[in-house]
Amino acid sequence: MEYRPLGRTGVSVSQLCLGAMMFGAFGNPDHEDSVKVVHRALDAGINFVDTADFYSGGESEQIVGEALKGGRRENVILATKAGLPFDENPNHRGASRRWITQAVEGSLRRLGTDWIDLYQIHRLDAATDVDETLGVLSDLVHAGKIRMFGASTLAASEIVEAQWTAERRGRERFRTEQPTYSMLTRAIEYDVLPACVRYGMGVLTYSPLAGGWLSGSYRKDREIAGPGSPARRNRFAANYDTTSAVNAAKLDAADALGALGDEAGLTLVQMAVAFATHHPAVTSAIVGPRTMEHLESYLAADGITLPADVLDRIDEIVPPGHTVNVADNMWGTSTSALNAASRRR
Repeated sequence: MEYRPLGRTGVSVSQLCLGAMMFGAFGNPDHEDSVKVVHRALDAGINFVDTADFYSGGESEQIVGEALKGGRRENVILATKAGLPFDENPNHRGASRRWITQAVEGSLRRLGTDWIDLYQIHRLDAATDVDETLGVLSDLVHAGKIRMFGASTLAASEIVEAQWTAERRGRERFRTEQPTYSMLTRAIEYDVLPACVRYGMGVLTYSPLAGGWLSGSYRKDREIAGPGSPARRNRFAANYDTTSAVNAAKLDAADALGALGDEAGLTLVQMAVAFATHHPAVTSAIVGPRTMEHLESYLAADGITLPADVLDRIDEIVPPGHTVNVADNMWGTSTSALNAASRRR
């Protein structure tokens, strides 16, 4: 397993980060089985684990906490997130001082730890001034409850604003960014990744399989059953409707990429993960297995380097900086100003 600097934090993390979104009701409700998956990942050399209070209403954090008992916690860079709705309470979400102060205590309790290595704002909160968010996160660093903090799915302009605000107001700053990135979802190459490099931020990308579209199951000559995760089936049904024009284009691209993988002697999962970790701005790619079989398919990508001719062929199928279905950029859950409707009126 390769280890890389997490931006300029002085911390080294594995190029594969174990994402825990699929542990619990969102994916695998079997706690014992999920714990085994975590242990296998750690034994394989992964030292970076990412979860969130939003995942299965805190259940994912509980499972991760259970898995890290017995002395494993000390060797893990543990990341979690807050900001998406935790429950029905309108104040149990967002990035206000009131909620973040409360949310971090809940995460510490569920994770069974005294500190969180990387605490991330799941989405910036338009209703909260970014200075207030940076202020409470800075206080948590100074109190020793978190070691550093970052954010997820920011636009490049938001990254710059937050960095400038931290400098002008004497706050600690965002040290990492967590965007979606895959062979089908490449918009961050245009400006987000260059902004992260400019500010020395670590980048942990999520969804290298584009929500399953690059798992190898989405090929034109195969019956498409849809995602196995209840969360994806129920919450993102439109993302998997192959009768829509945008998803038809995505199927064309996924099929072409699958054929390229066959030519290169790689599974599509191997090629997808190797692609995500190849970009020099990317520190680590988050892989989110639901089962042990899924984890093993991800681990099979460790050590694979894509040659230049394969990268060139990928660029021909999906050009750099381009996302096949713009909805997959996740701007609808974060930077609404970048939505198609917002851009035209």
